[in-house]
Amino acid sequence: MNLPLPPFRALPALLLLLAASLQAEQAPARLVVPRTTSPITIDGDLSDPGWQGAGVIDTFYETQPGDNVTPKVKTTALVTYDAKHFYIGVICDDPEPKKIRAPYVDRDNIIGTDDNVAIFLDTRNDRRSAIELRVNPRGIQADAMYNDADGNEDFSPDFFYDTAARITETGWSAEYRIPFSSLRYPKSPVQTWTILIWRNYPRDYRYFIMSSAVPRSSNCWICHSMELTGITDLPSGGYLVGAPYVAAKESGHPRNEPGSDFVYEPVDGEAGLDVKWTPTANTALDVALNPDFSQIESDVGQIAVNNRFALFYPEKRPFFLESVDLFDTPIQAVYTRTITSPKWGVRATGKTGSSAYTFLVAEDRGGGSVIIPGPDYSSLAPQDFRSFAAIGRVRRDFGRSFGGLLFTDREIEGGGHNRVFGPDFQWRPSSKDQLVGQILVSDTQTPDLPDLDPSWDGGQFTSSALSLMWLHSAPTWIWRLTYEDIGDGFRADNGFVPQVGYRLGRAYLGRNFYPEGVFRVVRPYFIVRYDSDRDGRMLLRRTFPGVQLQGWHNLVGMVEVYIKDKSRVEDQVFETSQVFYYVEIDPSRRFSRIGVSGYLGEDIDFANLRVGNGGELMLTGTIKPTDHLQLEFNADRQWLNVTTESGLEGRLFTAQIERIKATYSFTARALLRAIGEYLTVDRDPALYSFEVPARSGGFSGSLLLSYKLNWQTVFFIGYGDNRTLTEDNRLTPEDRQFFLKMSYAFQR
Repeated sequence: MNLPLPPFRALPALLLLLAASLQAEQAPARLVVPRTTSPITIDGDLSDPGWQGAGVIDTFYETQPGDNVTPKVKTTALVTYDAKHFYIGVICDDPEPKKIRAPYVDRDNIIGTDDNVAIFLDTRNDRRSAIELRVNPRGIQADAMYNDADGNEDFSPDFFYDTAARITETGWSAEYRIPFSSLRYPKSPVQTWTILIWRNYPRDYRYFIMSSAVPRSSNCWICHSMELTGITDLPSGGYLVGAPYVAAKESGHPRNEPGSDFVYEPVDGEAGLDVKWTPTANTALDVALNPDFSQIESDVGQIAVNNRFALFYPEKRPFFLESVDLFDTPIQAVYTRTITSPKWGVRATGKTGSSAYTFLVAEDRGGGSVIIPGPDYSSLAPQDFRSFAAIGRVRRDFGRSFGGLLFTDREIEGGGHNRVFGPDFQWRPSSKDQLVGQILVSDTQTPDLPDLDPSWDGGQFTSSALSLMWLHSAPTWIWRLTYEDIGDGFRADNGFVPQVGYRLGRAYLGRNFYPEGVFRVVRPYFIVRYDSDRDGRMLLRRTFPGVQLQGWHNLVGMVEVYIKDKSRVEDQVFETSQVFYYVEIDPSRRFSRIGVSGYLGEDIDFANLRVGNGGELMLTGTIKPTDHLQLEFNADRQWLNVTTESGLEGRLFTAQIERIKATYSFTARALLRAIGEYLTVDRDPALYSFEVPARSGGFSGSLLLSYKLNWQTVFFIGYGDNRTLTEDNRLTPEDRQFFLKMSYAFQR
């Protein structure tokens, strides 16, 4: 059957009725920030005269697991500024300083298992997003963009700022010095910003300690931030940062077939430049010439056996920094990893009044793969061509709500294009309710390259995509309604949309309980979901209960029971039942995180169109034998047992990944890291309807020595080794690489 569209005509009246029934919310607290007249040395000691007279924030709230209760430990923050910098000092009292979790880690690797403080600073005062600046008791930094619309923390952006911290007999303290060149604020003689200070305190429970009260019913954080007023006569811009880099690598590979003599290519040298200019304090221009988009750390492996859709990998490259939250929309029409090998890139970002904008254009030399989406599965085609990518978005704020416009374009050399355009919005009548939606239209002409993919025949087509979601979040009841309608011909070549040609309806209803003891939050819930293709044929029907748990030692768990799911693959409908599980806990300072997840039950053999019995077991762990050494383990095992039409039974496949990452941090800036990852896939060819190898897989390893003065002043030297697993269980060399990179940031 066809799923009906939501009753749009009745929707405005419903929204107005809901808004009228909501009570007025409490006005945010305010702090007048004095200007310091004495110098401040960033060393973790807040006894400098420059801190005398600073604005004081000394009222904090435990927002988890308690509901805005008095915290078990005292936290005090000091705020001030001078002609060039904004300063924040935090004093974290602790009755048992020996229990402070303060390992030496790499930049951007400060997580919830350890003590840290995060500053959420909204310098545009739109209560929409904020830069997040973390520091741990060793003075190590982590920075991100926090999007209040969906609670997403994106750690790919980086900012220039200085931190220092020290552990004392009464706890620990930290200092921030943030140059105004790293901040974007309106052109005004008097500024009004907002700030939220979050202290992570992991002990018997993981305690959230915040400088503002955040109700359990709230669906936002930044909306509750404290206002900072009295900030006057700030610099108006004119900052310039240039970061040239040089890199070199030497690669080797077998002369002929795997296992033959190795030959090494001549040393390949690269040089490039990243430039950021802020003509005003609220506008940034980025130019990259032959930017270095290499990733110093490989992606964590994912098992691709028996999957229907493309796998997602997070963005780690530094060029896409400015206001990355502007690309975060309900339909993921922007996924910057599709720009695989840029020759150059230019980006402008800024804000005028209540409107924020960003525009990016780059020349992509090609390489990698393009996703060919469909309703049942997606495929990949080689991107063996040059193209030009352009992405732009404008967002205008209306109080706590906003409306936006998104445009993306991919122009292929030799013919072909993909252009996407459409509006999106978020309406928040209160902190408990929000309505989010997006409509996109795509115009596509495929390249005339049928040798790369049969669907690339030069054809031209247009299509549309719609996404709507209503979320109600209260202390007790939570519900969410979702509707998606993605056309058969919708394409987003600059995004990540691996499935098209479907309609989806989903309803979620949950109930929160807050017991005392091991579990502090218990949420049973029920979900109903129905997917159909554009002709009304059922693709997926799922109705299932579940339960989420939070508690002791940051325990997070979830169990879902899928009973008699119905899934359509091609022209056949299959029925399966499964149990999905997930548990993660932070046991102690040394065994900082252990997790297990997976499923058990029936699963579809997509390649051979039948149902079997199998499961998945994923294990993760982080061990810190000392404050300088960190060991991270990942293991993933999947299997499926089937019975053929002739009655032959057996294990169709067993796929397994084991990965270990060992990092030794000499100081807060220097480290040595080793990674090893081993993948094996064992199959029974007799159970397949087509020819497959009995065994496949490989090994990848790397060794890296790293020194970071800041995020753009770095030195890397390393070695990588990749090997292929043969059917006779031998690891034969595939390629080796030595690499070197140096980059230095000049600031004016």
